[in-house]
Amino acid sequence: MTLMKSLIAATSLLALSASVATAADKTLYVGMNGGTMEKTYTEKVFPLFEKETGVKVVVVPGTSTDILAKMQAQKEAPQMHIAFLDDGLMFRAIGMDLCERLQPSDSYRQLYPVAQIKGGMAAGVNMGMVGLAYNKKMFAENKWAPPSSWLDMTDPKFKGKLVVQSAPSSSFGLHAFLMFNRTQGGSEADVEPGFKNWKTKVGTNVLEYIPSSSKISEMVQTGEAALFPLTPTGVGALKEKGIDVEYAQPKEGSVVLMVGECAIKNNSEPELTQKLAAFLLSVPAQEAAMQYGSQIPSNRQAKATPDKQAELETFQANMANATLVNWDVINEKRPEWNDRWNREVER
Repeated sequence: MTLMKSLIAATSLLALSASVATAADKTLYVGMNGGTMEKTYTEKVFPLFEKETGVKVVVVPGTSTDILAKMQAQKEAPQMHIAFLDDGLMFRAIGMDLCERLQPSDSYRQLYPVAQIKGGMAAGVNMGMVGLAYNKKMFAENKWAPPSSWLDMTDPKFKGKLVVQSAPSSSFGLHAFLMFNRTQGGSEADVEPGFKNWKTKVGTNVLEYIPSSSKISEMVQTGEAALFPLTPTGVGALKEKGIDVEYAQPKEGSVVLMVGECAIKNNSEPELTQKLAAFLLSVPAQEAAMQYGSQIPSNRQAKATPDKQAELETFQANMANATLVNWDVINEKRPEWNDRWNREVER
């Protein structure tokens, strides 16, 4: 090897070493829900990115509301690089100019179209949907057919047996109200039909408006709850506890419910942030999240392990008539709707 080639090789090696060392000094902070999601990503997903890049990824745990509040408070000097938010709050974050547009990537192009949020301002990292779930034991004892429509909430046989999450505090309850509103001829821009008819057609069947879905487990086991809005993932979690419930896809469609990611605007590591954002949408990342955390992939090319194949196939079939509600309208009108709900529905 000539002296010149040796010098070039040495220089390249030094540059590569310096690059790796620089990357190894970097830490990216991701705001997301704690619990199962944090454990899954910390133990099984982020290590794949860390091994590839040498960059450390640290979770800032909190609810979507907590993370959005941090984004607002730190707007001028963000301490986080990526935020995971429920889809409704993600649309709000975009409206507040807190997100940077994601750079084009193969993984982004592989997403379900509904997971490509606002032309790349954010993207769904996992998918869910809100439909109807039911108490299989109670349905079998009464020889009832599985629910098939949001209008089943109005069936007199469910009087005192329908449980609905409070719309002001739960996306599940809000989605149920909005889909009922659509059956009455309304839309997100016109909720008069829903408010006019809910109390007499659905409200008469409601046993209780609950603040979250956590009470459903107990109410099914005590034989109080027959029918309730829930996600397939929520149904799966109940089944794992030995609770005899099942998910049903309404013929009018379920409501897409996803967790999105956005690259936080003005963060300290824009290039690495974009690299991590693209990785989290990739097949390896999403397959790991599904295998170890039951996160339904937003990347259509992700494959399931044999034990989760049936769950993924059912979800993909249900996506055929899943709908995305208009979060821009909802976020503008929701305070008004919440006040009205409290006055007219739950008073």
